[in-house]
Amino acid sequence: MKIAIVCYPTFGGSGVVATELGIALANRGHEIHFITYKQPVRLALLGENIHFHEVFVPEYPLFHYQPYELALSSKLVDMVKLHKIDLLHVHYAIPHAYAGYMAKKMLAEEGISIPMVTTLHGTDITLVGSHPFYKPAVTFSINQSDVVTSVSESLKQDTLRLFNIKGEIDVIPNFIDASKYDHDFTDCQRTMMATQDERIITHISNFRKVKRIDDVVKIFYEIQKEIPAKLMMVGEGPEKEHAELLCEELGIANKAIFFGNSNEIDKILCFSDLFLLPSETESFGLAALEAMISSVPVISSNTGGIPEVNVHGVSGYLSDVGDIKDMSQNALKILKDKKELKKFKVAAKKEALKFDINKIVPVYEFIYQKAFEMA
Repeated sequence: MKIAIVCYPTFGGSGVVATELGIALANRGHEIHFITYKQPVRLALLGENIHFHEVFVPEYPLFHYQPYELALSSKLVDMVKLHKIDLLHVHYAIPHAYAGYMAKKMLAEEGISIPMVTTLHGTDITLVGSHPFYKPAVTFSINQSDVVTSVSESLKQDTLRLFNIKGEIDVIPNFIDASKYDHDFTDCQRTMMATQDERIITHISNFRKVKRIDDVVKIFYEIQKEIPAKLMMVGEGPEKEHAELLCEELGIANKAIFFGNSNEIDKILCFSDLFLLPSETESFGLAALEAMISSVPVISSNTGGIPEVNVHGVSGYLSDVGDIKDMSQNALKILKDKKELKKFKVAAKKEALKFDINKIVPVYEFIYQKAFEMA
């Protein structure tokens, strides 16, 4: 099957999932065409079954904001015709499903029918999509898709609550490629980040307000009062500078390392003892899953799709949003006892294996067949 994948090419969860899905589909013999404004960050190599087509948006003084949707829909039409693409899989309702629908209509004028699968990831529904300015367009785009999927049951329910959806929404959870997390890093490399007696606490995100970065720092502050520990902060975003200042105010700047965006997340997680995810909301919690597959238990909020990934008392603990005291106490339950820590590490990986890519990709292939029937 020839599949066009439209996604954001960034470090964000939706872009990572779309890219990993495309790579897995290519490995299963499908011909994959990524269509976006730059090569996705997780797409290291192109090959016989993987292609990238850049969407170029020319600068016109006439436009205050350059019309990416117009450029994308035109590019989709050209690529479908040139490469005889069978199906569009767009990630994010706006602008991708909207552009995909316009491409479908243009192609139909030329007698070409192509099904479209739309995958909802989170902020396209809960943040952008629910805004009154965009809500009609998001509703229309979802309803015009042949098949709609969401990455969690929580996100599906949010979508049904916020929009007048006419069709079904299939839940297909995010996934992890377990084979990429079998490492042979040595213990001596761990000492580059912490001493032998220090626990390594990690947080990875885009450092937006919704991630509650202050809570991460405050939870760690409580942890390090009780046991020797280091905090690894990975990512870039608007809250990063404030978090660095908070570490200085609390006197723990020497115990916190801010990496920025990193291509060595697997190595950082490999040596981590605990992962913190106290977010206001998460549509799924991909960062938690990446931690768990690396045998890192998770302390998280109990919001959105996180409880569908992090099992309370098994792979970590769940607390109410903003309950720093409870999260800190739960963290110490795991970290203070070596046997307890080992038990949670084993259980975290076991839970993560339920989301292995080899179990999820065939579900998408089934969905694609469903889309052909619906188109």
